[in-house]
Amino acid sequence: MANLQTLLDDTALVPPPAENAAWRRFRRHKLAMAGAVTITVLFLGSFFGPYLLPFDDTRIDVMHRFAWPLSGAHWLGTDELGRDILARLMMGGRISLSIGFMAMVIAVVVGTTIGTVAGYYGGIIGSLLMRFVDAVLCFPTIFLLLALAALVEPSLVSMTLLVAATAWMSVARIVEGQIRSLREQDYAVAAKAMGASDWRVMVRSLLPNAMAAIVVAATLNVAKAILLESYVSFLGYGIQPPVASWGNMLNNAQIYLTSAPWLAILPGLAITLAVTSFNFIGDGLRDALDPRMDIR
Repeated sequence: MANLQTLLDDTALVPPPAENAAWRRFRRHKLAMAGAVTITVLFLGSFFGPYLLPFDDTRIDVMHRFAWPLSGAHWLGTDELGRDILARLMMGGRISLSIGFMAMVIAVVVGTTIGTVAGYYGGIIGSLLMRFVDAVLCFPTIFLLLALAALVEPSLVSMTLLVAATAWMSVARIVEGQIRSLREQDYAVAAKAMGASDWRVMVRSLLPNAMAAIVVAATLNVAKAILLESYVSFLGYGIQPPVASWGNMLNNAQIYLTSAPWLAILPGLAITLAVTSFNFIGDGLRDALDPRMDIR
């Protein structure tokens, strides 16, 4: 009994497991936490908010055109056709955020694959792949995107693929540099010496150790994808009305800047919040996943 009591007392003195260091560093990054909260609110509002509103985003009410925000039943006012701005912002956020996330996934998969192969093999294979990446990077992104968008019918799928096609190169360069430095590490050399295939060494030994850089690049690519979609839709080559996106809402509002400024301010504010928040999250992840960084 005495031994049991001693064991219980000793157990009570054992401190609880330490909190995950990366999460602790991220949580202490105030701007990153603010960005995470903002993105959560935008996501929930865009994907679930329209079901809670009494107005549909395409419902036309010509008797209440250009209603000012907070002037009646329409909390954020109405546009030139009497459509509810809040409903259109939420539906536009659904489109813009969906394109941002899906384009990010495609860009990260393509960029990671090319960067991993180029960084691991090096030599002629690596040089050819990275010179192709450099060649694509020579084209200004927005002009390349507009040229491609002019050749296809705009839709959610086509815009996602086009944005991803202009965003994977930066991921490839980051991953190639990481893999090239990691392939000479002892664990990678040992795995190869024990007979592991090239694919197994890349997937099981190298990629997990490059994941921090990939996660940061993925986060920043969401912000880039949202901006690119907004550019193209603003210029009329992206998502077409009556389907709302933040970019085409800005396009429709440009002729009403003096008479109804909220039509441009509100979608512009939504884009700014989303892009800035993702950039803050990317900064926070970079600091959190790098043990050499210490946030005071």
